[in-house]
Amino acid sequence: MKSILLAFVSLLFVSCLSDTNTDVETQPVDYKVQNEKEIVDYIAANKLTATRTDSGLYYVINEAGTGVKPTASSNVTVEYKGYFTNGSVFDGGTPGGLTFGLNQVIKGWTEGIPYFKEGGNGILLIPSHLGYGSNGSGRIPGGSVLVFDVKLIKVN
Repeated sequence: MKSILLAFVSLLFVSCLSDTNTDVETQPVDYKVQNEKEIVDYIAANKLTATRTDSGLYYVINEAGTGVKPTASSNVTVEYKGYFTNGSVFDGGTPGGLTFGLNQVIKGWTEGIPYFKEGGNGILLIPSHLGYGSNGSGRIPGGSVLVFDVKLIKVN
């Protein structure tokens, strides 16, 4: 009887040790549904006419522009301002614009900037999976929807 009790207690102890719940902690949070609602609410509140892509990116073209249209791998110069849907600015941009490769930025820019021609401007509404994801970056919390006012100055 003692050996059965000892075996049972040992089994109970081992089963408690092997039950780690690390899968839940390492899984990134999926903000897609929450981000979609936040973007749709923002569009309605600001009376915007936006187009949704299959990836969940929304864009508004205020002025189409008349120049060259970039590709996802183009080098471009863009004037921009980045903020959250509550209006809080996280990046005021650079006067005169910033030059970079569209393959070196967040997915929302790589996908969104090619909707504009040189001289065009508008708004990109970027869900977190096309921005900084569930982890965030610097002053941008994980799961954040990003709003950018953009003007495509030049396709280099």
